[in-house]
Amino acid sequence: QVQLVESGGGLVQAGGSLRLSCAASGRTFSRYTMGWFRQAPGKEREFIAAINWSGSEAYYADVKGRFTISRDNAKNTVYLQMNSLKPEDTAVYYCAASGGGPPVRSAAYESWGQGTQVTVSS
Repeated sequence: QVQLVESGGGLVQAGGSLRLSCAASGRTFSRYTMGWFRQAPGKEREFIAAINWSGSEAYYADVKGRFTISRDNAKNTVYLQMNSLKPEDTAVYYCAASGGGPPVRSAAYESWGQGTQVTVSS
């Protein structure tokens, strides 16, 4: 397993941008599919984006075109660039690492970060 630490959350106005980072420990980071999920109060955790070892990306429909996932294997870090933020994007954002399985399913992920709060004001 890898250990994950997210950063970059905060308060932003609607229409603004944030970039989340997730730093991973371990020498096998490049082999993992990395994902971002979010959980708003009273709602279930939902898939946002994922990127596999080859750089192939997948996105939740509601964020496609606004959010971009990327990774830097030399830095053991995955990023989530969030543009055109909306109040409904407010949630705790988690990064996760998967050794295999459907990237949109949280059950496929074996390691999770502690989460970082993103709040978008209207």
